[in-house]
Amino acid sequence: MIKIISDSTCDLSKDILEKYDVDILPLHIILGDEEYLDGKNITPEEIYRWADEHATTPKTSAPALEDAINLMKPYIDRGDELICFSISNSMSSSGQVMMMAAEELEASNRVHVIDSANLSTGIGLLVVEAAILAKEGKRAAEIVQTIEEYKPYVRASFVVDTLVYLHRGGRCSGVAALVGGALKLHPQIVVEQGAMHPAKKYRGKIKTAVLSYVKDQEEGLRRAKKDRIFITHSGCDVQIVGEVRAYLESLGIFDEIIETRAGGVISSHCGPGTLGVLYIEQK
Repeated sequence: MIKIISDSTCDLSKDILEKYDVDILPLHIILGDEEYLDGKNITPEEIYRWADEHATTPKTSAPALEDAINLMKPYIDRGDELICFSISNSMSSSGQVMMMAAEELEASNRVHVIDSANLSTGIGLLVVEAAILAKEGKRAAEIVQTIEEYKPYVRASFVVDTLVYLHRGGRCSGVAALVGGALKLHPQIVVEQGAMHPAKKYRGKIKTAVLSYVKDQEEGLRRAKKDRIFITHSGCDVQIVGEVRAYLESLGIFDEIIETRAGGVISSHCGPGTLGVLYIEQK
């Protein structure tokens, strides 16, 4: 059998993980002297509260090697092959930890670690595709090859409500954060070649910015694989999310429009009110 594993930054909901039989390896979130497991014993709301009280961004770190070994071992023991997904290697050593665990288990030939070159449901899109292929009975090598071919076509971007969290995390200068706040600027962040890059800036209320951002994606959306698209956010007003969904539905492109909440690691860096639409363009 083939087992699919991802680190916790894939931001897939419990329902989706159960539907596609995907296991999660959590990254760590560090709040001062306390350490937590992403998605296990800390919520984004608790992270925001701590960050605002301490005026700093929580630190995050790769999964523990012991946790990776413990997660993989039962599947290795029963003879499975594993396909493991990690957040972009430029953002975390999560993938290296997975490879080290495979070596410790003397199973490097049965553990295939894929650097997603992405984050959040940009990873999740690839995870779901791999799980579907596994259920169809494809061999591990075929699945890995197909996923590698999909990677350049993943379209992951988002608009942030506040620059404060990016500034605290060193991804935005203090001057830019102050100016952005005063002018109500909401930058679009695009993930390309495994790294985040600023793109267009939207001005005004976050609702206006988000809807403008989504509508600006229409050309790309019409080239998308129709199977599914993710609306992933870090705690947005339900009305904003609803209007984004309604717009995507009006295009009549997608078989499935899935809403997910960003997990602790992603939320730690982007802050509340962030929303993105993530999909795969047709090859």
